[in-house]
Amino acid sequence: MPDQGPPAPVNPLPPFLIALFLVIMGVEAAFTLGARGLVGGPDAVGWRAAAIQDYGFNGEILGWMLEHNAYPAEHLRRLLSYAFIHGSFTHALFAGVLLLAMGKFVSDVFRHWAVLVLFAVSTVVGAVIFGLVAPGRPWLIGAFPGVYGLIGGFTYIMWLRLGQMGTNQVRAFTLIGVLMGLQLVFGLLFGGNATWIADVSGFASGFLASFVLSPGGWSRLRAKLRHD
Repeated sequence: MPDQGPPAPVNPLPPFLIALFLVIMGVEAAFTLGARGLVGGPDAVGWRAAAIQDYGFNGEILGWMLEHNAYPAEHLRRLLSYAFIHGSFTHALFAGVLLLAMGKFVSDVFRHWAVLVLFAVSTVVGAVIFGLVAPGRPWLIGAFPGVYGLIGGFTYIMWLRLGQMGTNQVRAFTLIGVLMGLQLVFGLLFGGNATWIADVSGFASGFLASFVLSPGGWSRLRAKLRHD
């Protein structure tokens, strides 16, 4: 047999994570280049603003759907599409890098389809909770609620491992505590908005969904419910 060489020191990034990252950065590249007049002509300067209007999420939209009991596809798609629209190149880059990092860690334990579902569920739940309770009805854009959902999956994995080791499981929540602390500091220094509601909701939904989406998670959950 031919020599296949030594095994890779780390597992490669799953293709779906790379695809999500490329979509996020591809959309942002179009906005950035368009704003600088490098692509798309004069109309490209307004691409980002138009995309926020067409694909971003807003509490007023959710309120209208609930009030009229009407859920047109053009508004329902916003529950996911807002994750691919960002306010700046830096915003998109940070979201993309965290997506790769957290997604890679969770993918080493969860099935790949489960990670994708985790990201989608957290994105949707983050938007819905934001739309229901966010003051001032600001626009919600960016992949961070879905990324925070992956952080919820990461926290779930660490929570299980610490439990198996007989260590204090509260330590599993250190990362989310640090991130929310940083958000608070930046909000106090530079001004903030209510998008943290979507992030926290994304984290909580990601953590809870992991009880079902993790390998053997549904069986463990049913056994625990029976035991209780």
